Amino acid sequence: MPVEILAGRGRKRRRVGDLRLWTLGIGAMASPRFAPAGLLVERSALRVMIDGGPAAEPAGRLAAWLVTDEASELMPRIRDCAQARGLVPYAGSFRAPGLRIQHRRVVHTNHPTFAYLILANRARVVWAPEFLKFPAWAANATLVFAEASSWSRPIRFRAGVGGHLDVLAVAKEAQRHRVRRLVFAHIGRPTIRALDRGESPPFGEFGAEGRCYLIRGRSCRSAAVRHS
Repeated sequence: MPVEILAGRGRKRRRVGDLRLWTLGIGAMASPRFAPAGLLVERSALRVMIDGGPAAEPAGRLAAWLVTDEASELMPRIRDCAQARGLVPYAGSFRAPGLRIQHRRVVHTNHPTFAYLILANRARVVWAPEFLKFPAWAANATLVFAEASSWSRPIRFRAGVGGHLDVLAVAKEAQRHRVRRLVFAHIGRPTIRALDRGESPPFGEFGAEGRCYLIRGRSCRSAAVRHS
């Protein structure tokens, strides 16, 4: 199903069925500039948080708090944020009328780590902030929020247990997998230095904290993706 992608700024009137995706944080762990990468998913009255943590947590009630890595160093702080809302954060799927969020394994480290496939309004949205290998199941996605820890070469963990794919490689893989829109949303120090030098990727854009990506709910054969 073709999806029209439009870029626009400014507040948009809320409509029942709209899918709103808020990048509350876009930083790698211990980033000197950005809050921890986190995505707030909103559709109608449903609100689900993925990752984030202190300085990247939503106001208001949530239906669930999902995480990509239950063993991450940020997990104790995320747990505190979630428990303050009566929730237990977990790596797993979420389903409600009009919204499905599926957890999918990714290649990242020596214990299970995940990304998420968000399905609503005839669109496929992927939250994949950390991986060493671009997830093939993200092919043909409407919108992908992706890894940006490193700029021009992958970061490999000791003993070959995983790592982070670099921005230039992510951009290439996203194009190869026919991703319609790519947003880098897990920005590490090497990428910050590249940004300060004025460099830009060959494909994709960098996220911003507090930005909303909007996918309109429609009954016809198309939807619009906007950021505001």
